[in-house]
Order: sequence, then C-alpha cells, then structure tokens
Amino acid sequence: MGTFTVQAIVWNPHNPEKRLILGLVVDTGATYTTLPASILEKLGVTPIRVIRVRLADNRVVERLVGEIGIEVEGYRASATPVIFGDEGVYLLGAVTMEQLGLAPDPVEKRLKPTEALLL
Repeated sequence: MGTFTVQAIVWNPHNPEKRLILGLVVDTGATYTTLPASILEKLGVTPIRVIRVRLADNRVVERLVGEIGIEVEGYRASATPVIFGDEGVYLLGAVTMEQLGLAPDPVEKRLKPTEALLL
C-alpha cells in the first residue's frame, strides 16, 4: 500500500468563499477523505450523520461525517463526504478520488485520470 501526498483545495460547499490549501495523503486503504475536526470547523462544515469506520489498527469507531468541496490537480467535486478526524489526519479517500475521476499511481507516486489508466 503505497502512500504519497497531493495538494488539494477544500471548501465548505455551502460557503465556498473560504478555502484552504492542504496536503492530503493518498493511501489506497482509505475509503473516505478524512480531515481534522478543527479544520472542518474552521471551514464551517457541519456534521450530517454518524457512521462506523474501521481504522488502520482494525478498531471500529463511530465518526461524524460532513461534506466538502475539493479540487485536486484541476479536477473538482462540488460535494464529497468527509470524516471529522483526529488532529494530524489528512487523508484523500477512494470515494473522493472516484468522484474526481482520479486514481493513484503508486509507481509514479501521483494521481492520474482514470481514463488514462484504462487506456
């Protein structure tokens, strides 16, 4: 499971004027994008629901989920699920990558458009 970092612009879909540029870790084991709760609160993102997730250490925990807008390498998603995570956790998840039409290339350590990988 290779990891690398990409730059992303994130915002609250209900208040898109406030944006942050963050480095997100691309980890092929992460289903959902996860950001520190303090960052999401700074953007004014509010929780929509609670879900159960399995962490890397195999624990199952309940986490709050909201929505963010995100742009990575010119690809945008106007609203993607985001987990309110612990401090220091900045993950780009598979659900968001699918919405963006991007997939990880662990060899080149970058994201590529999915249509390029299919060719």
